[in-house]
Amino acid sequence: MNAKTGARKGERVPAESLPVARIVVDVPLAHLDRPFDYSVPSELDEAAVPGCRVRVRFAGQLVDGYLLERVESSEYGKKLAFIEKVVSPEPVLAPEIAALARAIADRYAGGMIDVLRLAVPPRHARAEAAAPGEPPPLPRLPAWVDQPPAEAGTAQPGRSQRPPVPADAWSRYPRGPKYLEALHEGRPAHAVWQALPAEDWPARLAEAAAAVASSGRGVVVVVPDHRDLTRVAEACGALIEGVVTLSADLGPSERYKRWLSVRRGIARVVVGTRATAFAPVRDPGLLVVWDDGDDLHVEQRSPYPNVRDVLVQRAHMTGAALLIGGFARTAEAQLLVETGWAHEIVASRETLRSVAPRVISVGDNEWQDVKDPAARTARLPSIAFDAARFALADSPVLIQVPRRGYVPSLACGQCRGPARCRRCAGPLALPGGTENGLPKPAYCRWCAATEAGFRCPTCGSRKLRGQVIGARRTAEELGRAFPGHPVRTSGADAVLTKVPGTPSLVVATPGAEPVAEGGYGAVLLLDGWALLGRADLRASEEALRRWMTAAGLVRPGNGRVVVIADSSLTPVQALVRWDPVWHAATELAARTELGFPPAVRMATVDGTPDAVNAMLDELRLPPTGEILGPVPLGDDETRERALVRVSRAEGRQLAAVLAEAQAVRTARKEQDLVRIKLDPLEVL
Repeated sequence: MNAKTGARKGERVPAESLPVARIVVDVPLAHLDRPFDYSVPSELDEAAVPGCRVRVRFAGQLVDGYLLERVESSEYGKKLAFIEKVVSPEPVLAPEIAALARAIADRYAGGMIDVLRLAVPPRHARAEAAAPGEPPPLPRLPAWVDQPPAEAGTAQPGRSQRPPVPADAWSRYPRGPKYLEALHEGRPAHAVWQALPAEDWPARLAEAAAAVASSGRGVVVVVPDHRDLTRVAEACGALIEGVVTLSADLGPSERYKRWLSVRRGIARVVVGTRATAFAPVRDPGLLVVWDDGDDLHVEQRSPYPNVRDVLVQRAHMTGAALLIGGFARTAEAQLLVETGWAHEIVASRETLRSVAPRVISVGDNEWQDVKDPAARTARLPSIAFDAARFALADSPVLIQVPRRGYVPSLACGQCRGPARCRRCAGPLALPGGTENGLPKPAYCRWCAATEAGFRCPTCGSRKLRGQVIGARRTAEELGRAFPGHPVRTSGADAVLTKVPGTPSLVVATPGAEPVAEGGYGAVLLLDGWALLGRADLRASEEALRRWMTAAGLVRPGNGRVVVIADSSLTPVQALVRWDPVWHAATELAARTELGFPPAVRMATVDGTPDAVNAMLDELRLPPTGEILGPVPLGDDETRERALVRVSRAEGRQLAAVLAEAQAVRTARKEQDLVRIKLDPLEVL
């Protein structure tokens, strides 16, 4: 027996100081979404530090968990189980990130452990041992920073006396220099920035990051995809030392090693994709999200948080500055401006006119039919053809096509009814190419069966016609229309990052547009109806965002943009005038009138009819609560969707009610799963 503790040999005893550990366990059940108290054994006293990974016994099984804090006593009232093992004494969960994870889980009616899976990457022991552990000195300042001698008693260690603002960069925006000055001084400035056409936005973001890094604070920059990540990382690396990039394609070991360098304070500037919103930089001074309307910013795993909302919440909790940038503007960003939480950074109309491209719309107007009779039916109307031919004299031309593939949608050539597979009723498409000297036959996009002998069940016709022309077919047609010029395609199968500035045709799907050296001479936006005609609440906003992202790649001043869409539509007018602010304000006003997000908080509840109805019956909604539906989810009659909406002021109550209902279902061990999404991109 140990004389000091009174314990028998081999018996575990609690630690003398702070013997109780509060641990969030890795059990994804809604009714267990809370910390549990465990006893810290004396042999693990030094290793069991707040933020470390542990193994504990829960319901008879060993599970992983994170140690949130250690306290003197527990309110449990019974004997506590001991921590079985400290997986690693590395404090991977920072207190700020733990608080952020709890706040995001509460906002989206999810579990904290689900958020922590997004925030903290899996452990790799070798990478943990190899990662350096000592923070470096403050980052060097950019070469163009002007630092006059500081007055006695006013200098702060590591802080320059004048914000690093190049004369020809942010000064094109009236509020730009003042914003960088606020960043450098450490003020919590929140801004929504509309980039000018042909703006070198990675350089602007790098300059904002340098303004903060020069004062010794941390920076988090989140971009949609790896192509944007490469551009921003290169721009930041030219100004700041110690920039780290985080993305899934790095591999688990390398990503964890880089993430540890951020957690240990070695890297103060981190650039990455959506999970980077939780990057544990020390003393965050600036949080940035570029193109917040991109659906890649929405996590596909529960609780489905949006990067913009995560960074807004993080800025509110930490006092960091926030910058939401893009060529277009979302209704959510407009709401931040109209409520006064953020200020807008926009260029004057005079500056905009000096760099904006000339935008022409080809739609259904009678005068266009008279001037160009082929405008309605031709794949490339005369106006677009002339713009491309003019630009090809000395520059590349970008053609944006909403659909990938060859002919991804077919219809009956007689009655125009959708062409369906005889086996599974799936949609038919043409793959393109030839086989034995003949064009390949149509195939089913669901079961992949070849449909060589199509016969329309309605009219009996054997003819097929294309409803939508894909990127590959468009490239084939343009190659014949402009012989002698190379044609490049960029899409899901092969996404190009850059193309040379020599004359060529670049056919790309939305989001896959490569950057051209010196900019494009012309941008052709085809099949606008395919984007605008989608049955989606955000169809108008998304179409304008995709158009402006592509149009922003033209040469400043003399570039041309041709959009194939009706000029009377609001998003087309916004593109012609290059006025995303007006469109966002109009969109927000319309959603406010109709009662759709972001004017209200709305949730979708998806599941089997019995499960959805059972959950809706148990909801204790706040006073403004309203249930719409449920209705069948698409063509699947076995699943339904209901919409639940409340006023923005009661959004927290809605999330709490939904989380409580989900907890009741998991406690009952209900078999039918119900998926809950708050403020989702897709509502209809």
